Amino acid sequence: MEKLYTAKATAEGGRAGTVKSNDGVLSHKLAMPKGLGGSGDESATNPEQLFAAGYAACFDSALNLVARQSKKRIESKVTAEVSIGKDTDGGFKLGVVLHVGVSGVSEEEAQELVQTAHGVCPYSKATKGNIEVELNTEVL
Repeated sequence: MEKLYTAKATAEGGRAGTVKSNDGVLSHKLAMPKGLGGSGDESATNPEQLFAAGYAACFDSALNLVARQSKKRIESKVTAEVSIGKDTDGGFKLGVVLHVGVSGVSEEEAQELVQTAHGVCPYSKATKGNIEVELNTEVL
């Protein structure tokens, strides 16, 4: 891989600590969600929310890229749901559901664009074969 950009962030204190990017743009307090036995502090985020935000933004960019390459004019919205749960080995595992809304094309075209974007998106490539990713496409 030819590196074009590298993001750098540091976490301290695990799920009850902080996370900060090296440039200071990202700086968040972390808290364990209630579903994992934590306080559910709503003034803090968690790794699953951060992953969901990154995946949604990346997938939406990939979708718009493949639409432009296909000479389609679309508007889109991607919502990522990242779940954490118990794995069969006693540890934990992630799962993702991407809700992709697309306007400006038919349902068949939207489905095709979403599938193509799933093959292009770096987050989709990174998770392929590692976690379950479900795609839900809706024409807006």
